[in-house]
Amino acid sequence: MDYSLLLSFITASFLLAIMPGPDNILVMTESLTKNAKNGIALALGMNSGILIHTLAAATGISLILQQSTMAYTIIKIMGAIYLLYLAYKEYHSETIPLDLARAKIDTASTSYIELFKNGFIMNVLNPKVSLFFIALLPQFLSKDGWSTMIQMCILGAIFMLIGAITFSSLAILAGSLKKYVQSSRFWKIMKWSKIAVLVLISSSLFLIP
Repeated sequence: MDYSLLLSFITASFLLAIMPGPDNILVMTESLTKNAKNGIALALGMNSGILIHTLAAATGISLILQQSTMAYTIIKIMGAIYLLYLAYKEYHSETIPLDLARAKIDTASTSYIELFKNGFIMNVLNPKVSLFFIALLPQFLSKDGWSTMIQMCILGAIFMLIGAITFSSLAILAGSLKKYVQSSRFWKIMKWSKIAVLVLISSSLFLIP
């Protein structure tokens, strides 16, 4: 496995994890309207669902990539195009500050196991996550060394671990981030940062053979 590619993947995974998206925004909302432990339980459940998407992508793509070099190139190009499409969608999205006053607060007690389960199911049943992994993981595969399946499983596990740590940290720090998540300027900076990360990952196609 190419360690320079691995380092690039770790960096990209961290940047993607801290960029605003439905999952980490939901975790922060849960923490701010209830408590940090609730946010952590939800975060761990969401990131555990990544295992299912990783296995699905690894078993499916590895079989295709074993057939020909052309298939490998086509998947990388299609993945790069999809990541650019996500950047395009982000560009046209509205930057709306998180309005905690309007956030729905459920006063009923929910167990941490229930929150974990809800987060896991939400992630597993989201087809956009599958598409994202099919697009992302092949960009960081090495043609030498370990098999494609093993490499993709390792990358997926790393992404899951980074996501779990980052999301849990956001849940713990949610209180101190309160003034930022309600600022339109903060969300504009995050929006353009996310676009830049997606474009950079997609552009890596032209740098990585």
